[in-house]
Amino acid sequence: MGSSRTVVWFRRDLRIEDNPALAAAARDGPVFPVYIWCPEEEGQFYPGRVSRWWLKQSLTHLGNSIKSLGAELILIKTHSAVDALRDCVNAVGATRLVFNHLYDPVSLVRDHSIKEKLGELGISVQSYNGDLLYEPWDIYDDEGHAFTKFNSYWEKCLHLQMEPVSHLPPWKLIAGSIEKCSVDELGLEDELEKASNSLLGRAWSPGWGNADKSLTEFVERHLINYSENRLKVGVDSTSLLSPYLHFGELSVRKVFQCVRMKQLVWEKEENKKGKDSVNWFLRSIGLREYSRYLCFNFPFTHERSLLGHLKYFPWNANQAHFKSWRQGRTGYPLVDAGMRELWATGWMHNRIRVIVSSFSVKVLLLPWRWGMKYFWDTLLDADLECDILGWQYISGSLPDGHELERLDSPEV
Repeated sequence: MGSSRTVVWFRRDLRIEDNPALAAAARDGPVFPVYIWCPEEEGQFYPGRVSRWWLKQSLTHLGNSIKSLGAELILIKTHSAVDALRDCVNAVGATRLVFNHLYDPVSLVRDHSIKEKLGELGISVQSYNGDLLYEPWDIYDDEGHAFTKFNSYWEKCLHLQMEPVSHLPPWKLIAGSIEKCSVDELGLEDELEKASNSLLGRAWSPGWGNADKSLTEFVERHLINYSENRLKVGVDSTSLLSPYLHFGELSVRKVFQCVRMKQLVWEKEENKKGKDSVNWFLRSIGLREYSRYLCFNFPFTHERSLLGHLKYFPWNANQAHFKSWRQGRTGYPLVDAGMRELWATGWMHNRIRVIVSSFSVKVLLLPWRWGMKYFWDTLLDADLECDILGWQYISGSLPDGHELERLDSPEV
């Protein structure tokens, strides 16, 4: 082990295990872990109430894990992430900053700026892949162009070599003299939100340790029936891992490898139901990968369609219809049940997400960006890249998406 001090900037990678940035820092010397909350830089994508509740619980869990290793996760609330990072580097005499990649439009711009500004000060800034199986710049078609259809993209991915899950080497954490705050002082939850948020804790257990338990529970008990149950909307028929994956409490590589191990067992046993379940579940992992791929290669997709043919489509920007949809008062029971569930719990089955978004776009003709933003504001697993993919898909804005004229009847 060297003696270089490194600031590790935690973001949506709130875990100790299989954290490439943390592992890289640990190999070189003492580590200074920090989480920075900068609401102003989130802009229009400031997280909603239930998403902030999860973040608060997750940070508490991560802080306790780091404390058990003899140090402290430094929490900072600031108006400028780059200023806070520079202060951290100076406070501990660090020579390097490391973090894991993010791929949403806001983060891509911010990360480029941080690398540029800190690099000018002589600080080494390195970033790693802690969120994906494969980096988006490593996967292109035979002509070197970005894929615009999921099946072609995912078929290529499945034939590529994947990095193994990394195990953390021995490492040493350090303390620094810097202005910090408690998790409550970050302001992730205000007094008016606490009564509603208290109900969330009955259904969910945020934190990277709990994420591991949820993964094991799903793979060992429920994965076998995934192909049969995944469209049943009245029960917990999916993995329920998406919030853990969004906040990086769970490594997607670990999920993929655990499921692959089951696949090998079921292939040997010639268990067709098991093999079908694995293929369907890995496809859902692939769609998450593809959402990041699209955002990286087409960073405008949070604002406009990937395909240009809807540029002048006459959307019906009717605020009254939008309000009725949000409040579950459209008069279509399945749509209204889904939207009321979303407001009450921050959660909806994926099939219901498809139904309510299709109704919004194709029946009410509301702009798809309105629905995308509302999902971001209200979902417990609100994930901008997945939101963009889903809403572009349902509005016919992708080459392999639903045609806009294809109507799914919420009555049927």
